[in-house]
Amino acid sequence: MNLKQLSQMLGLSQTTVSRALNGYPEVNRETRERVLKAVRETGYRPNKAAQRLATGKAGSIGLVMPTAPGHPSDVHFSEFLTGLGEEALRHDFHFVLTPADPNDEVGALKRLAASGNVDALFVTYMRGHDPRVEMLKSLSMPFLVHGRSFGTEADYPYLDIDNEGAFYDATKLLLQLGHKRFALLNGPIYLDFAIRRKNGVVAALAERGLTLDETYVSHTPMTDEQGLFAMERILQLDERPTAILCSSTVLALGAVRAINQAKLKLGEDISLIAHDDVLTLLKPENFTVPLTTTRSSLRAAGMRVAERLIGEIKQLETFPKQELWKTELIVRASTGVAPAE
Repeated sequence: MNLKQLSQMLGLSQTTVSRALNGYPEVNRETRERVLKAVRETGYRPNKAAQRLATGKAGSIGLVMPTAPGHPSDVHFSEFLTGLGEEALRHDFHFVLTPADPNDEVGALKRLAASGNVDALFVTYMRGHDPRVEMLKSLSMPFLVHGRSFGTEADYPYLDIDNEGAFYDATKLLLQLGHKRFALLNGPIYLDFAIRRKNGVVAALAERGLTLDETYVSHTPMTDEQGLFAMERILQLDERPTAILCSSTVLALGAVRAINQAKLKLGEDISLIAHDDVLTLLKPENFTVPLTTTRSSLRAAGMRVAERLIGEIKQLETFPKQELWKTELIVRASTGVAPAE
């Protein structure tokens, strides 16, 4: 079925049907819902090329994905993209994923914006003083930042979680349980979320007159293997920590293996809190000793990024420019009272 046939079936002009499909506000709600119902029933798919000529819109949002030999893949990124895809599908939008050398992300974003293949851009894995922010602000194209850039003025649209607050609260819980010796298994040192999570730990410890010894801090890609290696190293130090904070349940998976191999009891000899991105294949409640976590869904974040960008492109509604989501602290069996010294 083409647009002409769909219009004849509905008794509407082709212009009205096209505007209803593209979210124009002058089409009333009843008509739009009627058109969308007919689309679902008939399986009509708009011709993207014709749609682009008619609206000036590509019906796509774009992302640059850094990749190179040896560059680690990331299960967290997949979860985010799943949410993004779910929401894009609801609006019949595409997303354009452009691979780029990790040292040429700014150039790749410029080329993608100039290509005419996307209506909006988003960026993720934000760094401190991230040069992508200023470049995006210079474009006449909607964009959204997933995360923030530490040390850069926050005058750009973003969606982030309160990483500092999450790890401040997690550290406070462990302090209340009597812990004084802490370790942090964190993401790469240059990433914004890792900077803020470490700051949260440091701030909570400082309130009790304690410091975070850098010997007990690791900054690595967030894989179970890196969690294992980091935890093995830390457990071999002269003074073993009694409280561990992990920036991901994936890191925690390796850390728990090291704890078990050292014949330590999680929740008794040593306590652990991890950040839970609500990954489909790794649930903290399914660990042998269920993990206490700070929780925020990456899939939900992906859906919200797509919702905001598509809404802005279609001018469907007004969204807040900046969103900072609070995390949920869920206490399970991996945290307990500090062992007697």
